Amino acid sequence: MSQPSNVSLSYRDAGVDIDAGDALVEAIKPLAKRTMREGVLGGIGGFGGLFEISKKFKEPVLVSGTDGVGTKLKLAFELNRHDTVGIDLVAMSVNDILVQGAEPLFFLDYFACGKLDVATATAVVSGIAKGCEESGCALLGGETAEMPGMYPDGEYDLAGFAVGAVEKSQIIDGSKIVPGDVVLGLASSGIHSNGYSLVRKIIQVANPDLEADFHGRKLADVLMAPTRLYVKPLLALMASMEVKGLVHITGGGLVENIPRVLQDNLTAVLDASSWTMPPLFQWLQQHGGVADAEMHRVFNCGIGMTVIVSKENADAAFAQLEAAGETVYRIGEIRAREEGQAQTVVL
Repeated sequence: MSQPSNVSLSYRDAGVDIDAGDALVEAIKPLAKRTMREGVLGGIGGFGGLFEISKKFKEPVLVSGTDGVGTKLKLAFELNRHDTVGIDLVAMSVNDILVQGAEPLFFLDYFACGKLDVATATAVVSGIAKGCEESGCALLGGETAEMPGMYPDGEYDLAGFAVGAVEKSQIIDGSKIVPGDVVLGLASSGIHSNGYSLVRKIIQVANPDLEADFHGRKLADVLMAPTRLYVKPLLALMASMEVKGLVHITGGGLVENIPRVLQDNLTAVLDASSWTMPPLFQWLQQHGGVADAEMHRVFNCGIGMTVIVSKENADAAFAQLEAAGETVYRIGEIRAREEGQAQTVVL
């Protein structure tokens, strides 16, 4: 039988600081408040987030997506830059649900660490709030988990999910895509949040000065540029014309993501000369000796989102997206697929 201990232990002695957690919640509240939108019932602090679907939807279908930031976080730890990875977290989920025609409604995050640093966590959540604000969705809640021994000092992990809604009749599933349709490409802001295990390996081999100038910016800034949010320009485009297909270019690049919206009898033929691969991707390819095919299936190579519209609507879609601030390229077309042909061909 165990003997009673004379030691008086607290949760803080075990490595969990409840006061720090409370301080973080208070720091987050004004950030979350800026993201509030119609439909939010209550605010941060409850056991669950409440959201009422707007009556503007006649037959609402909920669309959900979840993701993390991946090993881009390792670079954030090394550079001590935590203010933009939250934008990445939001963008990876809201861009994913957007491609099915959904308007993002709300977002929840999960922040896990070994020891909670309130300043670092606040910087991360400020990025999450900014991403939500820019995409018009509410930061409805989240979870902060302090778990001693689970993570190295100074490190944390992030996950999150978004929920959106789309009219059942307006779901974009690629079923209307036909030969002759045009593929438009929207420029990425950089690497976004995929392929960072290879990026970090190339950095290890090349050993560059990350604070040195790289085409007018610090290389570190270019490497950490947050994922572009395409929500508002594309929601506006969907409201003005028929958009037959949208593809968020994440892991798998152009060649593996575009087929996800194509029926088996179709292929997307892309012209690699229609856009210039940004200097960062050229640098990665040069210093890593990465083959073209590997570049195309790991990185977005400068195209973060593709938009498939009819040939008749292509010019108008191009002009509207450009007027909304997007850099747009006409990168290819849809053709009937030949036997044995890949569903994305880059010429």
